[in-house]
Amino acid sequence: MSEHGDAGVDEVTSAMLTASRLLVAISVRSLAAVEGAVTLPQFRLLVVLSSQGPSKLVTLAGLLEVNPSTAMRMVDRLAAAGLVSRRASPESGREVRIQVTAAGRRIVDDVTARRRAEIAGVVSRMPAGQRRALVAALRAFTEAGGEPPATTLAQLGWT
Repeated sequence: MSEHGDAGVDEVTSAMLTASRLLVAISVRSLAAVEGAVTLPQFRLLVVLSSQGPSKLVTLAGLLEVNPSTAMRMVDRLAAAGLVSRRASPESGREVRIQVTAAGRRIVDDVTARRRAEIAGVVSRMPAGQRRALVAALRAFTEAGGEPPATTLAQLGWT
């Protein structure tokens, strides 16, 4: 028995770690398609902006769990590449809102579509009954972890 009193916890944990390695590998391969355009942290910022809409720097830093100066450097690089833009906030002329540009959204959409296609290929090789069980298990897992369901393609990117 594990320290949690359920031998199944260790087995599920090991299976999830193995599955997470596969998902990370898929994520890395999907991002490699835009290699040189953005780093993984910059891609995360683009995904957040794509799903959340225009945001203040401090909000982005909080969502990405980085300090504001790190977020500012990422925004500076993405703005120089034409992937995000900065505009004065309609509520306050002193505040700046950062938003993803059409070029930035294309990167998110492209990487997400590649990731989705590769995951779909893996899932299609599973028996139908196991796919149904996997959906139920993953929903329970994400719910237990407090992750809201992904409802748009942009939210399926790695954030």
